[in-house]
Amino acid sequence: MAITDWPEHERPREKLLGRGPAALSDAELLALFLRVGVRGKSAVDLARELLERFGSLTRLCAAPADDFAAVPGMGLAKYAQLQAVMELARRALSEEMAARDVFDSPSAVRDWLRLRIGSLPHEVFCVLLLDARNRLIEAVELFRGTLTQTSVYPREVVKLALSRNAAAVILAHNHPSGACEPSGADELLTRNLKQALDLVDVRTLDHFIVTAHARPLSFAERGLL
Repeated sequence: MAITDWPEHERPREKLLGRGPAALSDAELLALFLRVGVRGKSAVDLARELLERFGSLTRLCAAPADDFAAVPGMGLAKYAQLQAVMELARRALSEEMAARDVFDSPSAVRDWLRLRIGSLPHEVFCVLLLDARNRLIEAVELFRGTLTQTSVYPREVVKLALSRNAAAVILAHNHPSGACEPSGADELLTRNLKQALDLVDVRTLDHFIVTAHARPLSFAERGLL
Protein backbone atom coordinates (compact mmCIF):
# COMPACT_ATOMS: atom_id res chain seq x y z
CA MET A 1 0.00 0.00 0.00
CA ALA A 2 1.33 3.42 -0.94
CA ILE A 3 1.86 5.88 1.91
CA THR A 4 -0.72 8.18 0.33
CA ASP A 5 -3.29 5.44 0.97
CA TRP A 6 -2.50 5.32 4.70
CA PRO A 7 -4.72 7.11 7.24
CA GLU A 8 -3.49 10.68 7.34
CA HIS A 9 -2.45 10.58 11.01
CA GLU A 10 -0.16 7.59 10.29
CA ARG A 11 1.74 9.17 7.40
CA PRO A 12 5.30 10.14 8.43
CA ARG A 13 5.10 13.73 7.21
CA GLU A 14 1.75 14.42 8.82
CA LYS A 15 2.83 12.68 12.03
CA LEU A 16 5.97 14.83 12.20
CA LEU A 17 4.05 18.05 11.62
CA GLY A 18 1.39 17.14 14.14
CA ARG A 19 3.42 15.48 16.89
CA GLY A 20 7.04 16.46 16.27
CA PRO A 21 9.99 14.46 14.89
CA ALA A 22 10.57 12.55 18.14
CA ALA A 23 7.25 10.74 17.56
CA LEU A 24 8.61 9.04 14.43
CA SER A 25 10.47 5.74 14.31
CA ASP A 26 13.89 5.48 12.65
CA ALA A 27 12.25 3.98 9.58
CA GLU A 28 9.69 6.78 9.36
CA LEU A 29 12.35 9.49 9.66
CA LEU A 30 14.48 7.76 7.05
CA ALA A 31 11.43 7.46 4.78
CA LEU A 32 10.99 11.23 4.89
CA PHE A 33 14.60 11.60 3.81
CA LEU A 34 14.16 9.05 0.97
CA ARG A 35 10.89 10.73 -0.11
CA VAL A 36 9.92 7.91 -2.48
CA GLY A 37 10.19 4.15 -2.53
CA VAL A 38 10.84 1.76 -5.40
CA ARG A 39 8.54 -0.49 -7.39
CA GLY A 40 6.55 -2.61 -4.96
CA LYS A 41 7.93 -0.86 -1.86
CA SER A 42 6.88 2.32 -0.13
CA ALA A 43 9.49 4.70 1.25
CA VAL A 44 8.88 3.23 4.71
CA ASP A 45 9.34 -0.33 3.39
CA LEU A 46 12.60 0.72 1.75
CA ALA A 47 13.74 2.47 4.91
CA ARG A 48 13.09 -0.67 6.98
CA GLU A 49 15.03 -2.74 4.45
CA LEU A 50 17.98 -0.35 4.65
CA LEU A 51 18.03 -0.46 8.45
CA GLU A 52 17.90 -4.26 8.41
CA ARG A 53 20.65 -4.47 5.79
CA PHE A 54 23.08 -2.18 7.62
CA GLY A 55 22.07 -3.18 11.13
CA SER A 56 21.28 0.25 12.57
CA LEU A 57 20.75 3.88 11.69
CA THR A 58 24.28 4.68 12.87
CA ARG A 59 25.86 2.07 10.59
CA LEU A 60 23.70 3.20 7.68
CA CYS A 61 24.83 6.82 8.05
CA ALA A 62 28.47 5.73 8.33
CA ALA A 63 28.36 3.25 5.43
CA PRO A 64 30.92 3.64 2.63
CA ALA A 65 29.59 5.25 -0.52
CA ASP A 66 29.90 2.08 -2.61
CA ASP A 67 28.00 -0.04 -0.08
CA PHE A 68 25.20 2.52 0.17
CA ALA A 69 24.94 3.07 -3.57
CA ALA A 70 24.79 -0.70 -4.19
CA VAL A 71 21.31 -0.87 -2.63
CA PRO A 72 18.59 -0.82 -5.31
CA GLY A 73 16.88 2.56 -5.27
CA MET A 74 19.87 4.31 -3.73
CA GLY A 75 22.84 5.85 -5.49
CA LEU A 76 25.67 8.31 -5.08
CA ALA A 77 23.32 11.29 -5.27
CA LYS A 78 21.26 9.98 -2.34
CA TYR A 79 24.48 9.14 -0.48
CA ALA A 80 25.70 12.72 -0.95
CA GLN A 81 22.39 14.04 0.39
CA LEU A 82 22.66 11.82 3.49
CA GLN A 83 26.21 12.96 4.19
CA ALA A 84 25.11 16.58 3.78
CA VAL A 85 22.41 16.02 6.43
CA MET A 86 25.01 14.52 8.78
CA GLU A 87 27.39 17.42 8.26
CA LEU A 88 24.60 19.94 8.88
CA ALA A 89 23.93 18.24 12.23
CA ARG A 90 27.63 18.42 13.14
CA ARG A 91 27.86 22.10 12.21
CA ALA A 92 24.70 22.97 14.12
CA LEU A 93 26.14 21.34 17.24
CA SER A 94 29.46 23.14 16.67
CA GLU A 95 27.62 26.46 16.55
CA GLU A 96 25.84 25.60 19.80
CA MET A 97 29.16 24.83 21.49
CA ALA A 98 30.73 28.02 20.14
CA ALA A 99 27.85 30.18 21.34
CA ARG A 100 27.93 29.25 25.03
CA ASP A 101 29.80 27.43 27.77
CA VAL A 102 30.07 23.79 26.71
CA PHE A 103 29.02 22.73 30.20
CA ASP A 104 25.69 24.50 29.71
CA SER A 105 24.94 21.81 27.14
CA PRO A 106 27.13 18.76 27.80
CA SER A 107 24.88 16.62 25.61
CA ALA A 108 25.86 18.75 22.60
CA VAL A 109 29.52 17.82 23.14
CA ARG A 110 28.71 14.12 23.37
CA ASP A 111 26.38 14.24 20.36
CA TRP A 112 28.97 16.11 18.28
CA LEU A 113 31.69 13.62 19.19
CA ARG A 114 29.52 10.64 18.27
CA LEU A 115 28.61 12.22 14.93
CA ARG A 116 32.21 13.25 14.20
CA ILE A 117 34.27 10.22 15.26
CA GLY A 118 32.00 7.57 16.76
CA SER A 119 31.58 5.48 13.61
CA LEU A 120 35.05 5.81 12.10
CA PRO A 121 36.74 2.48 11.29
CA HIS A 122 40.12 3.83 12.45
CA GLU A 123 41.15 5.49 15.68
CA VAL A 124 41.52 9.27 15.82
CA PHE A 125 42.51 11.71 18.55
CA CYS A 126 40.73 15.06 18.68
CA VAL A 127 41.30 18.23 20.68
CA LEU A 128 38.43 20.64 21.32
CA LEU A 129 39.99 24.05 21.95
CA LEU A 130 38.02 26.34 24.27
CA ASP A 131 38.26 30.00 25.21
CA ALA A 132 38.24 31.43 28.74
CA ARG A 133 34.44 31.11 28.85
CA ASN A 134 34.58 27.45 27.81
CA ARG A 135 33.20 28.18 24.33
CA LEU A 136 34.47 26.21 21.36
CA ILE A 137 37.19 27.89 19.32
CA GLU A 138 37.94 24.96 17.05
CA ALA A 139 37.93 21.18 17.01
CA VAL A 140 41.03 19.59 15.53
CA GLU A 141 41.71 15.98 14.56
CA LEU A 142 45.34 15.86 15.59
CA PHE A 143 46.36 12.21 15.22
CA ARG A 144 45.06 9.22 13.32
CA GLY A 145 45.74 5.53 13.77
CA THR A 146 45.66 3.12 16.68
CA LEU A 147 47.02 5.02 19.65
CA THR A 148 49.36 2.18 20.52
CA GLN A 149 50.89 2.51 17.07
CA THR A 150 50.60 6.24 16.35
CA SER A 151 51.98 8.21 19.29
CA VAL A 152 50.08 11.20 20.62
CA TYR A 153 52.82 13.71 21.39
CA PRO A 154 52.09 16.09 24.30
CA ARG A 155 54.33 18.66 22.62
CA GLU A 156 52.01 18.80 19.59
CA VAL A 157 48.92 19.19 21.76
CA VAL A 158 50.58 22.03 23.71
CA LYS A 159 51.68 23.75 20.48
CA LEU A 160 48.14 23.53 19.11
CA ALA A 161 46.57 24.96 22.27
CA LEU A 162 49.02 27.87 22.36
CA SER A 163 48.61 28.62 18.65
CA ARG A 164 44.84 29.01 19.11
CA ASN A 165 45.21 30.91 22.40
CA ALA A 166 43.07 28.27 24.10
CA ALA A 167 42.36 28.56 27.81
CA ALA A 168 41.15 24.97 28.10
CA VAL A 169 40.80 21.78 26.10
CA ILE A 170 38.59 18.73 25.91
CA LEU A 171 40.36 15.63 24.61
CA ALA A 172 38.60 12.81 22.77
CA HIS A 173 39.39 9.65 20.91
CA ASN A 174 37.29 6.83 19.53
CA HIS A 175 37.37 3.07 20.03
CA PRO A 176 36.32 1.43 16.74
CA SER A 177 36.05 -1.88 18.60
CA GLY A 178 33.00 -0.52 20.44
CA ALA A 179 34.55 -0.98 23.90
CA CYS A 180 34.09 2.21 25.88
CA GLU A 181 36.27 1.40 28.89
CA PRO A 182 39.61 3.24 29.16
CA SER A 183 42.77 1.20 28.91
CA GLY A 184 45.85 1.69 31.04
CA ALA A 185 47.45 3.40 28.04
CA ASP A 186 44.48 5.78 27.79
CA GLU A 187 44.85 6.76 31.45
CA LEU A 188 48.62 7.24 31.16
CA LEU A 189 48.21 9.35 28.03
CA THR A 190 45.62 11.54 29.75
CA ARG A 191 47.89 12.15 32.75
CA ASN A 192 50.84 13.05 30.51
CA LEU A 193 48.78 15.45 28.41
CA LYS A 194 47.25 17.11 31.46
CA GLN A 195 50.68 17.61 33.05
CA ALA A 196 52.08 19.12 29.86
CA LEU A 197 49.11 21.47 29.44
CA ASP A 198 49.23 22.50 33.11
CA LEU A 199 52.75 23.84 32.51
CA VAL A 200 51.36 26.42 30.07
CA ASP A 201 48.21 27.19 32.11
CA VAL A 202 45.82 25.39 29.78
CA ARG A 203 43.14 23.46 31.67
CA THR A 204 42.21 19.91 30.68
CA LEU A 205 38.47 19.75 31.30
CA ASP A 206 37.75 16.22 30.15
CA HIS A 207 38.79 13.31 27.98
CA PHE A 208 36.07 11.33 26.21
CA ILE A 209 36.20 7.84 24.77
CA VAL A 210 33.69 7.64 21.93
CA THR A 211 32.01 4.68 20.26
CA ALA A 212 29.19 4.41 17.77
CA HIS A 213 26.52 2.96 20.03
CA ALA A 214 27.30 3.91 23.62
CA ARG A 215 27.25 7.17 25.54
CA PRO A 216 30.78 8.66 25.36
CA LEU A 217 32.71 7.87 28.51
CA SER A 218 33.92 10.91 30.48
CA PHE A 219 37.24 10.71 32.35
CA ALA A 220 36.12 13.64 34.53
CA GLU A 221 32.95 11.82 35.61
CA ARG A 222 35.03 8.71 36.37
CA GLY A 223 37.43 10.74 38.52
CA LEU A 224 40.32 10.00 36.18
CA LEU A 225 41.45 13.61 35.68
